[in-house]
Amino acid sequence: MKFTIPANAAAKPFKKHWKFCVGSGHAALAMRTDYCEQLKQIHDDLGIERVRFHGIFSDDMHTYDTMATVMPMPGAEQIPFYESSFRLPGLVYDNVLKAGMKPFVELSFMPSQMAKRPTRGTFYWKPNIAPPKDEAQWKAHIQKFIRFLLNRYGKEEVESWFFEVWNEPDLKTPFFDGTQEEYFRLYEITVQAVKAVDDKLKVGGPATSNSKWISAFVQHCKEHSLPVDFITTHQYAGDPISEMCNQSEEDHNQTTEEIQQEYQVDMAQLFAGLKPEDGLLPMFRRVMPENTETADLNRDLLRDAALQVRQQANGLPVYYTEWNACATFGAPGNDTRKIAAYDVRAALCAEDALEGSSVWCFSDIFEELHPFPEEFHGGFGMMSQHGIPKPVYHALRLLNQAGDERLELPGALDGEISTAAFCDAAHTQLTVMATKQNLHHFAELQTPATPVELEVALDAAPKSVEICRIDEEHGNPLKCWQLMGEPEDLTPAQVQQITAESAVTYEKLPFTYENGAAHVTFSLGTNDIAFVRFVK
Repeated sequence: MKFTIPANAAAKPFKKHWKFCVGSGHAALAMRTDYCEQLKQIHDDLGIERVRFHGIFSDDMHTYDTMATVMPMPGAEQIPFYESSFRLPGLVYDNVLKAGMKPFVELSFMPSQMAKRPTRGTFYWKPNIAPPKDEAQWKAHIQKFIRFLLNRYGKEEVESWFFEVWNEPDLKTPFFDGTQEEYFRLYEITVQAVKAVDDKLKVGGPATSNSKWISAFVQHCKEHSLPVDFITTHQYAGDPISEMCNQSEEDHNQTTEEIQQEYQVDMAQLFAGLKPEDGLLPMFRRVMPENTETADLNRDLLRDAALQVRQQANGLPVYYTEWNACATFGAPGNDTRKIAAYDVRAALCAEDALEGSSVWCFSDIFEELHPFPEEFHGGFGMMSQHGIPKPVYHALRLLNQAGDERLELPGALDGEISTAAFCDAAHTQLTVMATKQNLHHFAELQTPATPVELEVALDAAPKSVEICRIDEEHGNPLKCWQLMGEPEDLTPAQVQQITAESAVTYEKLPFTYENGAAHVTFSLGTNDIAFVRFVK
């Protein structure tokens, strides 16, 4: 397969929207040393500017305690004592800023003592996901929080942050025990509370899954004269929960019991043949299979959804504050290069459809469902628990380094092999990214490698041509760990060994130069990625 980069290709600024933000495990984890070290590395290597996480108001952050919190005895909840403190959020945001990043503040979840209902989300750390029982109390809590931030960090700094109301309120069981109407009311009282303290702070929503509720949210804000500075939503190519943009309000108003009944399974049959000594992860994967291995998925979903949301947003900036290929935690493919191949291509396809985005997420230091002990357990992170870079980390690092200008090559991303070309600011080098994906799903298929020929028009022979690969033998820490015997408790020496063995670097690539063009050839297997650098 041959690709030509012409001499007259127009160039435009390369937005790198995925550098806007990155997702993360819940807020309390940001007080861990290893988390902070990895966050700084993500910023330094990938250039990512912000981090977003759930749960800044969850019980483990102790932002609102009562006597019942301190002494959980009968009648303690009737004692008129409460304390609103943001000491722990301050430690969290201190660490974010020390890493060179800014917080993308997700205003969630509900302190239990303030909640309308005792509903807990389906997380390992069990946040309360109900609306507030007393709107005035919630507004006072939000205003005290904003004043705390302004006092601690200064008006100029905090006004550079983004404030997002809640997370995926359209998903009733895991994230919001309320109706669409209740979420809109929560947004209303929250944005009013924030703006009453500082009307220059940027506030938005609805932070829904699968690009839903945007039209209704924008219309509600218009009808009620509510401030909204930006639109946020999420999109995963392989989301097992719901389809894009079409969940009705009737669906959302199902009770928790009705939802649970829909997902009843024969547990005995599901776990047939498994033994306790097999461990928790194989059992979990029986319940949560990875549909990206078998389903026909739309690899253009992020772009298509973003274009649709942009039309619905009525001119407001659009940010995808979560996106990736797979929404299934524990899926084996999350540790492989198929995520890298999807993310690189999806990011490039969606470049002109949104203002900024946030890949979910940066590290396997993560506890939404369970802190699995296996180093490679299918976590969402770009890095393993011990900070070993996965293929997607390498891919986004290389994409960040590719250049600040992107050449316009119509149709270059449309085929089975996708290509994109970039120039550095001084126009001293040109980098071509090429990746091969299965057009139907993203499984690691054992298909024959495809020969690729690049023809790049240059006014003189390049000084050198180099290639950096992400494939079965390069940038594959999962394979290194498996060859090591899959140790559960890695020593520092083992972490260093896997990191070194799975590192990716540029190597010399033979080339020819004739008739004003440089020619190189290489091969790509399914989900392989190659960055080819022409140094002028």
